[in-house]
Formats: sequence, C-alpha cells, structure tokens
Amino acid sequence: MFPDRIRHLPKYDGPFDAFHLVAQGCQIYFASYPAGTVIEPHHHETDNYGLITQGELILILAGQQQRFGVGQWYHVSAGEQHAARFEQPTAEVEFWFDPIE
Repeated sequence: MFPDRIRHLPKYDGPFDAFHLVAQGCQIYFASYPAGTVIEPHHHETDNYGLITQGELILILAGQQQRFGVGQWYHVSAGEQHAARFEQPTAEVEFWFDPIE
C-alpha cells in the first residue's frame, strides 16, 4: 500500500499496522487497516489529522458517524473520544501532533 521507502521505516508497536516516522512535535504513521477492523471508543492526548490514501474510514465522533474516502482529510481534537471502523482495506497517513503548551 505504501512505497518501499515508507515500508522501510520502523514498524509501529500498537493496535494497528503502521510504519512510524518521528518528526519534531509530531508522530507520523503510515497505517493500514484490514477490512473488518473495529477500533473501540478511546481518546488521545494528541491532536490528530489523517489523510485517506486507500479505502474508507468510518469515524464516530460525538455519536455521529462520518465517512472519509480517498483524498479526504479528517481531524480528531486532543481529548475527544472517538471510535472507528473499516469495512474495506484502508490505508492512511496519520499525524499525531503533541499538545501545544
């Protein structure tokens, strides 16, 4: 799903498959989710943005379901509870920004 150069980055040790690139003030993940993946409600201390590169993200924020397809950006604010699911194989680039102090 990602170019060779990206696939040679360190693998993320977490609940989804991703290659991990560290930047100052931000963690960047090149993530892939198999069809049928469900991510239960949770929150992050980071301000998260994502760009869908393949498939579709179904994101649940404040009880509202939204769909994001290829080329679309989404945003989850720091501390905001959210959940997600993937009905088809999906890839995305995720940016997890550190809190602004």
